[in-house]
Amino acid sequence: MRPASPEDWLLVAGDVAERFADVRWALQTLRPRFAEVVWVPGNHELWTPRDDPVRLRGERRYRHLVALCRSLGVHTPEDEYPLWTGPGGPATVVPLFLGYDYSFLPDGAHTAEEALELARRAGVSCTDELLLHPDPYPSRSAWCAARMEYTRRRLDTLDPSCPVVFVNHYPLHREPTLWLANPEFAPWCGTTRTADWHVRHRTAAVVHGHLHIPRSARIDGVRFEEVSLGYPSQWRPRGGAPRPRVILPA
Repeated sequence: MRPASPEDWLLVAGDVAERFADVRWALQTLRPRFAEVVWVPGNHELWTPRDDPVRLRGERRYRHLVALCRSLGVHTPEDEYPLWTGPGGPATVVPLFLGYDYSFLPDGAHTAEEALELARRAGVSCTDELLLHPDPYPSRSAWCAARMEYTRRRLDTLDPSCPVVFVNHYPLHREPTLWLANPEFAPWCGTTRTADWHVRHRTAAVVHGHLHIPRSARIDGVRFEEVSLGYPSQWRPRGGAPRPRVILPA
């Protein structure tokens, strides 16, 4: 994965790796190749696997990842939002860490509890329930709520005349999850609280991953780019390993 020009930025929408050392290796490999690298956490980086010497959980693990990125010169959701001034700019790149709150409900569910029960009956589960700890918050939903409040305050300070590029691991809108082969997995895919962010702000594009369904979509006229690389077993039916997606210029 290399840039087309020395001025290119790389937006990394999470799920780099599960073990801390592998995240470090990947980011320190990519950082010198691109003019800037912007990272947001996926659920896999926030896991605490049994074979990872870094035993940190929850918020402490996230902060440890942020410190790693800062040591490498990689932008995170905790830093000042960088301004892209290249082709298609200017645009403020807004890396996000929001999590999920089980509010993407599949058909037949009216509450999070019902959604999780439907998933259980369908044999659908998420490893987050075992390895993604919300410490010190009482639940992943509570952590999501805290991140939402923190992020809203930061977004209120943005220049409304400058377009934004949102980068989040999870989609900000429910629509991309409608393409899931197992719709019961949707509760682990985001929050309905961000459903209007792409129209509330002057949005040039929304970049996300997580679903392993690479596609471009337009929602209310705004581009949503699902940029998951996926697993090698998923590359072959798609004709090989995917390449980085051009976000700007559109």
